[in-house]
Amino acid sequence: MSDHEQRQLLHLVIGGELKDIGPKATEFKDLDKVDFVGAYPNYEEARDAWRAAAQRTVDNAHMRYFVIHAHKLLNPEHD
Repeated sequence: MSDHEQRQLLHLVIGGELKDIGPKATEFKDLDKVDFVGAYPNYEEARDAWRAAAQRTVDNAHMRYFVIHAHKLLNPEHD
C-alpha cells in the first residue's frame, strides 16, 4: 500500500435538486434540502456512497450528487 493510500483524506458526499441541469450547473434549488450522505476517509468509499445515492434518485433528472475532496479545501498545499 502506498503512502497516498494509507493517508486518511476527508471526502464529503452531498446532493440535492439543482436549479438547472446543464453541464456546468451546480446551484441547488433549495439549500435547506441538501442531502448530506456522509463523510468518508478515502475516495473509494465516497465513490461507492455517491453511486448508491445517485442510483436512488435516478428518476429525478434535476437531482445530482457530488464528491467533495474536503481535504484539498482544508489544506490545499499539502495534497
